Amino acid sequence: MTALAEALTVTRRFGHLLAVDQVDLQVDDGEVVGLLGANGAGKTTLIRLLLGLLPTTDGHVRLFGLPPSRETRRRLGYVSQGLGLYEDLTPRENLAFAHAAFGGDREVLPAGLRPLADVPVGRLPLGVQRRVAFAQALAHRPDLLVLDEPTSGVDPLARARLWETIREAADAGAGVLVTTHHMDEAEECDRLVVMADGRVVAAGSVADIVGDARVVVVRTDAWQQAFGSLEAAGLHAALVGRTLRVPGTRAGDVRRALGEIPARLEEAGATLEERFLELTSGWSGSGEAA
Repeated sequence: MTALAEALTVTRRFGHLLAVDQVDLQVDDGEVVGLLGANGAGKTTLIRLLLGLLPTTDGHVRLFGLPPSRETRRRLGYVSQGLGLYEDLTPRENLAFAHAAFGGDREVLPAGLRPLADVPVGRLPLGVQRRVAFAQALAHRPDLLVLDEPTSGVDPLARARLWETIREAADAGAGVLVTTHHMDEAEECDRLVVMADGRVVAAGSVADIVGDARVVVVRTDAWQQAFGSLEAAGLHAALVGRTLRVPGTRAGDVRRALGEIPARLEEAGATLEERFLELTSGWSGSGEAA
């Protein structure tokens, strides 16, 4: 089966800056692949390489088994971080433009957006703009959806609606590549690819990535003092209720960092967010990402 999108040991440099470093990635039909990484990890650069908007320095990219081109891009729907909408045009006019470029349905606005069909996009709330961008990307029934931070800056209800749309597209057979900073959204994906400093540092299902990772749980009445001591020792701690959870380290290191602070320590299984923090903050590659 030919992959819908594929990166084969792809590298991209901007002068001395190594933005993407020997990355392999594949998206097949009917699956949602989540691309995770902190700001600067190289996610957006990788997407632009896959779409043929940037040339690779080394390695190869393929869309539907072929080099990216105007014809292969007709088979995908793309929502960039900037949404790609004309703000002085209405949702109806933006969709008409997409129809002229890609074909598909002229009127595909969800029912909830139709009362706003003739309002200039620039005057609409961000969440509504994102729904319009989704409608535009889906209008020609693409085989592949590429979504770069599609729910950034929208409220939880709007995020849930957009993810319903993503899952419906995948259930209908489309492949989806999506970047997100939200770990609850990452858990909705079939597979994850985690990037740090331009490289892939983990890939697989949520269970594959979390694996047997553990965190140290600190229980103490002096949690504020404990938090400060852990941070001073370079250990990342998260306050959960009245406990502190410290990923990517051992109980002995935590005990030494706490010094004389009275505390009870125990271990627990890591969450995806904690494992993500461990993978991305602990990466020691020599490259830098954009």
